Amino acid sequence: MSVRTLNELLLHATRKISNPKAFQRKLNQVYEAVPAADFERLCFETALGLSGLGVGRGDRVALLSPNRLEWAVADYGILLLGGINVPIYPTLLPEQIAYILNDAGARAVVVADEAQAAKVLEVRGQVRSLEAIIQIDGARASGVLSLEELRAQGAARYAAGAAEIERVALSVAPGDPCSFIYTSGTTGDPKGVVLSHWNIVSNVLAALEIFDISSRDTALSFLPLSHIFERMAGYYTMLFAGASIAYAESIDTVPQNLQEVHPTVMVSVPRLYEKMYARILDTALAGGFVKKNIFFWAKKTGERWADLRLAHRPVPGGLARSYGIAQRLVFGKLKQRTGGEMRFFISGGAPLAPEIAKFFYAAGLTILEGYGLTETSPVITANTFSAIKLGTVGRTLPGIEVRIAEDGEILTRGPHVMQGYYRNDAATRAAIDADGWFATGDIGELDDEGFLRITDRKKDLLVTAGGKNVAPQPIENMLKQDKFISECVLIGDRRPFIAALIVPNFETLQKYAKRKAIIYTSMKGLINEPRVQDLFSRRVQRYNESLARFEQVRQFRLLDQELTLEAGELTPSLKVRRRRVLEKYADLIATIYPEER
Repeated sequence: MSVRTLNELLLHATRKISNPKAFQRKLNQVYEAVPAADFERLCFETALGLSGLGVGRGDRVALLSPNRLEWAVADYGILLLGGINVPIYPTLLPEQIAYILNDAGARAVVVADEAQAAKVLEVRGQVRSLEAIIQIDGARASGVLSLEELRAQGAARYAAGAAEIERVALSVAPGDPCSFIYTSGTTGDPKGVVLSHWNIVSNVLAALEIFDISSRDTALSFLPLSHIFERMAGYYTMLFAGASIAYAESIDTVPQNLQEVHPTVMVSVPRLYEKMYARILDTALAGGFVKKNIFFWAKKTGERWADLRLAHRPVPGGLARSYGIAQRLVFGKLKQRTGGEMRFFISGGAPLAPEIAKFFYAAGLTILEGYGLTETSPVITANTFSAIKLGTVGRTLPGIEVRIAEDGEILTRGPHVMQGYYRNDAATRAAIDADGWFATGDIGELDDEGFLRITDRKKDLLVTAGGKNVAPQPIENMLKQDKFISECVLIGDRRPFIAALIVPNFETLQKYAKRKAIIYTSMKGLINEPRVQDLFSRRVQRYNESLARFEQVRQFRLLDQELTLEAGELTPSLKVRRRRVLEKYADLIATIYPEER
């Protein structure tokens, strides 16, 4: 079966492969398997229910829910009708939701529960196109439909209507739009990225040419399905390969769910690996003398082994034996924390520090880092087991072109590039030239072997008052390796020197305060304690030694709280919204550069 649309992808997965554990969801504290055939039936019944509301080809239906089976069911209920799914992050505020619903012209919205329904109801009067609110769980307000009732209406029509739904589904063309995905909006209003069926399917097919994924695999899904990365890599790719998709209950339960599901592959962003690495180091340092020394011996041994393997050089017998001991004493225990069956992780969304990637590689938990954007469906490049180079985001996927512009910007061309921004021709023309090259906005370089290295976002480059260009991300990533540092935002554009806002790892810092008998009554009091300030000063200085003088962090300020999605400081894919952070902490930054006052 030639697969060129997401609808054909579904039927291939449910009829050609038909995994009896295509999906897994947790009900009553136990993971329950949902066979592929049952999933198809649920999707068809939902499509019939939506068609009863008048939803048809080209209509936009929004989806406002965390990851769960019903997200996928509603998604395909929309797609089978030739409709367009408009995913919305469940963390967004009512006014942000209203903007997307209005811009997309959504006829209906599927929401997770009463809390999400309340957001939509608050702004319903502002959205003229909206005809129906469909709720998955919980008590419903007046005028809100139940997804279960909608599906039941479709089930009643299944015998008579399923063939027509399938005819419509298979009449959808590869170039037809399947989704409007609104960008995170780190600056200005979000833009609706128009992706076609072939945009996404071509990326799925290319990914499966380089990643070994099959019906033997299980993937734990926890990144937002509203983001194209999880949707393409963790959902459509797994479905088409016949793998089992298990939904984590939440991001907080991922460690527990890993133990329950025993996944073999997982899609994530660097922030997860950074937190895992920091926790591993903290645990090692908190252990006794013997345990601590064993851990750091294993770490050093593993990294020596990794250097040779990555360079395709033979590993001496003595080192191989030492590495085997390190696996038994240390690394094997780390594997068990991921469920014991993990074959590899896929990482994207932001650069991953090479030191962290090497540690996990040495531990036998390989992280295959890739690169892409919403506008590119999303994957452009990726490392693979046969071609891996830490510190890079790999080589281009099959069928995709990449080149570097004169100013260092990464350009790409191929079937993965979006159709454009919805109702925004000017932005589309600015992003895609007449020859089809899409300007990513990222700065990078290609090495002699074709591996791509990202140096920074074009718009994030800091130009000091002295005219020096400083790429903040590599420095921020280096500082975030420190066990006391959770997040870091560099400052210095058009300013005399580089400074930083630092979010401490509060759990580690509190343990330090306890050891040093530091008395405090609040986080603000703790971070302003002289011994804490001195601690961070010494740690920052240690990293400064590896930087050019103009790149060094001359001053810093500690923040007394984490950056959060809810405060608008992080995007849903956990990238820092620099402008928002700089605006929020303008008064604190002014204490670094008093001449600006």
